[in-house]
Amino acid sequence: MNIKTNNSTKHYNNVETLVDDIITKFDKKIAFGMPIALGKSNHIVNEMYRRAKKDPSIDLTIMTALSLEKPRWTNDLERRMIEPLLDRLWKDIPDFHYMMDLRKGELPANVKLQEFYFLAGSVKNDPMAQQNHYSSNYTHVARDICAADSNILYCHSIAKKIIDGEVCYSDSCNADLSVDIKRYRPSVLAAGRKALHVGHVNSSLPFMYGTAICDESEYDMILEGDEFNFPLFCAPKAPVTTPDQFIGLYVSTLIKDGGSLQIGIGSLGDAIASSLIMREKHNDMYKDVLKRAGIVEKYGKLINRIGGINPFRKGLYGITEMLVDAFMELYKAGIIRRKVYGSEEIQKLVNEEILEENFSRDSISILLSQEKFHPILKEADFLILQKYGIFKENLKYDNYSIIDGDISYSADLRDPENIGKLLDNCIGNSLKNGVIAHGGFFIGPTKFYNDLRNMSDEERKQFEMTGVAVINQLYGDEKLRTLQRKDARLVNAGMNVSIFGNICSDALEDGTVVSGVGGQYNFVAMGHELEGARVIMMIRAVRETKKGAVSNVVFNYGYTTIPRHLKDIVVTEYGIADLRGKVDKDVVAALINIADSRFQDKLVKQAIKANKLPKGYRVPEEFRNNYPDRLMKQLEPYRKMNRGLFEVFPFGTDFTPEEVVLGRALREFKAGIERHKLKTIGGLLKQFFKFQPDKALPYLERVKLNSPDSFKEVILKKIVTYALVRSGQMK
Repeated sequence: MNIKTNNSTKHYNNVETLVDDIITKFDKKIAFGMPIALGKSNHIVNEMYRRAKKDPSIDLTIMTALSLEKPRWTNDLERRMIEPLLDRLWKDIPDFHYMMDLRKGELPANVKLQEFYFLAGSVKNDPMAQQNHYSSNYTHVARDICAADSNILYCHSIAKKIIDGEVCYSDSCNADLSVDIKRYRPSVLAAGRKALHVGHVNSSLPFMYGTAICDESEYDMILEGDEFNFPLFCAPKAPVTTPDQFIGLYVSTLIKDGGSLQIGIGSLGDAIASSLIMREKHNDMYKDVLKRAGIVEKYGKLINRIGGINPFRKGLYGITEMLVDAFMELYKAGIIRRKVYGSEEIQKLVNEEILEENFSRDSISILLSQEKFHPILKEADFLILQKYGIFKENLKYDNYSIIDGDISYSADLRDPENIGKLLDNCIGNSLKNGVIAHGGFFIGPTKFYNDLRNMSDEERKQFEMTGVAVINQLYGDEKLRTLQRKDARLVNAGMNVSIFGNICSDALEDGTVVSGVGGQYNFVAMGHELEGARVIMMIRAVRETKKGAVSNVVFNYGYTTIPRHLKDIVVTEYGIADLRGKVDKDVVAALINIADSRFQDKLVKQAIKANKLPKGYRVPEEFRNNYPDRLMKQLEPYRKMNRGLFEVFPFGTDFTPEEVVLGRALREFKAGIERHKLKTIGGLLKQFFKFQPDKALPYLERVKLNSPDSFKEVILKKIVTYALVRSGQMK
């Protein structure tokens, strides 16, 4: 096979030489841009950082988000838990040296790390990270990187594939920023600054399609070699709690068949997906849960108007900045299956159910009658119709004619007789190349990566990766995107909500950044522009702290991510608040209705004092039993059925059963020490005088404490045993 390559792209098999050339070209002043999460080049950034540490004259600014880190331990018990995981889940994945130094407070003065999104809560107490956070809508990040007063280096991991004898590359897990970086590059060069686009081939990445595919000429430099391949970072599943399950259950009733869906990573996304799968696969049981929980009785009118509780006849289309494994589970369940097409005319008729996947002669006649194709079908339109299966693959277009071997048909659509010939001889059998999900980047557990890698190319093409500016907004191709994203349900999570509808999602009241805005504001704004769309914000009604339970439905808060004028739907574990178009007293009442009942009376008093509720107002009786124990009791019968309903890990986990139990027990023990120190220590002391339960053995073996060799290990063994007993894992 003759493989075509592009001579203007320089290839490297040595990272030191590549970095030498970058530093030489950039005169030692470098803005080093990398994508969020998975798509970073660990090798190149580590070598660049090593050079900057060694040479203080290098001015290096690393601009990125979510620098993935392996877990670290702070004590011996944590070490016993984490060490085996490092070898099993994160073996051979290079650490980011700049993050290791950041954690130690040792970043050199000539290196700055600017991140627009953090792993939630990971840098709350890190002054350098807090001071160098930049808050920006995800759609503006590429612009912000290219606006840096420096030479611009954008570097990321890529996949490689030979297609029809040509070397092709794919942004794979991170088309999110690279598409836009390319768009801004001319403005960087026009301003007299330098720009380099560098790719790092990693054979572990699945080859993804869509605008993620790049020609070799789009890169200035490419690093490739066996030593630069490394496993993809595994993001283990978080346990889905009972409050999460109820939030997912409520959200699942608001999803309209035939619509579009955006959800994020984490336990809430898993809870939504598992409830949607229950709706699809176990509909009788699903409806029984809704009935017994009073969900249909309370919210039936809203559900009938914007959602549904029946199985999916048409299926859903996924539109999400982060393609997560929950979408893969929905795909496997046959729920993510509604296909969209890159043609306004085709998509319009598909939406109207005039044009179906297996189309008819009449439906194609209607398609060809669209104004865009008249009076004469142009070559560009012919090619797009051919791409989607309207015209047969073997046909060619030449000089306003459609050629089938030796036979030629006119592309003039004003002549009914000619249209008849096209319909009789040139049309295909069915629509092709439809897409069921668009994503900007992805990250997830190992199983998710394997699912993508093990798909055929044809199947994987249904999951297109593209730029975040395409995913997160309508601008640029409003009509097509509006048609594709019909009946969108854009689901996001927040930390708290004020009773007036302001939502805080990324920072604390004092400005401490917890995570970042990311694409949340983009999706909320888009949800208010799309006809038929709804924005659903998920808020856990209560959180546990050292001082006990605290309400996440608050009177007011000193930080806002989503302002109240963009309010829509808020869901907690206690219900749904439909806020769109409501006056203040109705907004306040609806949000207090879905607050934890331990805090409702105080919220009512505050609202009355602020003249936002009438004097004498009382929360309706049907909303006054919002307590965690009630939720546990409602799900308990279904969990006992052993039918896989409301599981802690509905889609499995990379952890062993022993690790799951130990993790929960030790977290609860730590929380007990923080909240009830004397009581917890007292219980631990009693455990010293009790025999070890036989059931504790596999857990003690996991942390190598089954045969303690020292007094310290004896103490650790008692701590683990007590934690297991206290958490209810053994009697």
